[in-house]
Amino acid sequence: MKDVKSFLDPLVEQYNQKDFILDDPIGIPHRYTLKQDIEITAFWTAILAWGQRKTIINKATELFSRMGNTPYDFILNHQDHDLKQFESFKHRTFQADDTLYFIDFLKRHYSKFDSLEDAFIDSNSTSVESGLNYFRNYFFEIQTHFKRTEKHISAPFKKSTCKRLNMFLRWMVRKDNCGVDFGIWEKIHSKDLMIPLDVHVERMARQLGLLKRKQRDWQAVVELTNNLRKLDPKDPVKYDFALFGFGVTQK
Repeated sequence: MKDVKSFLDPLVEQYNQKDFILDDPIGIPHRYTLKQDIEITAFWTAILAWGQRKTIINKATELFSRMGNTPYDFILNHQDHDLKQFESFKHRTFQADDTLYFIDFLKRHYSKFDSLEDAFIDSNSTSVESGLNYFRNYFFEIQTHFKRTEKHISAPFKKSTCKRLNMFLRWMVRKDNCGVDFGIWEKIHSKDLMIPLDVHVERMARQLGLLKRKQRDWQAVVELTNNLRKLDPKDPVKYDFALFGFGVTQK
């Protein structure tokens, strides 16, 4: 573990830099200053984050431009006729009906809460796993969506790695002085975050002996995160920068 830590720590410093923002989807919420705008754009960008990063950035830019680049104001104050423009928006399997349900959910949520963080708080548990399970049930509590929409919101009880949601939580929760992650949430703590497990992170983790489980599922996320906590118990997912960044470079 000491050898792994001495290898990964410099990589965290190398990739956890503002220059990282330029070509990464996290650059989308960095265009905004209002807390709710940051939350909405970060959440939605993370959900759209599959495929080439350039394409993800372009599609997220297109989506929020249709909201006048004021997503929080649009979510709360749009009229029915404003929604017609989203009938032509899609990204891979994310279709117009999915977009409309997301808008409806966010309006319902922000009509009751000031922050999206409350959507991830399970009153019966402080764990991120419970929070993710709670969020999925909360997100779909109104049965007005197409069944297809459910595949866009993952959950541990579905045995998913929840890669996109864990990435979103990292963006919102982690606090440091490097200017990449926002650290604007207070109820969820960095020590409790779970690693966003994608193919690059998985490959590097296996090469370093941090991940043994064969399946790519929630238990693999738990195993890897627990090993990363041995390297830094207060901030285990900072190693996402190292594993992802070096994994992409190595590829």
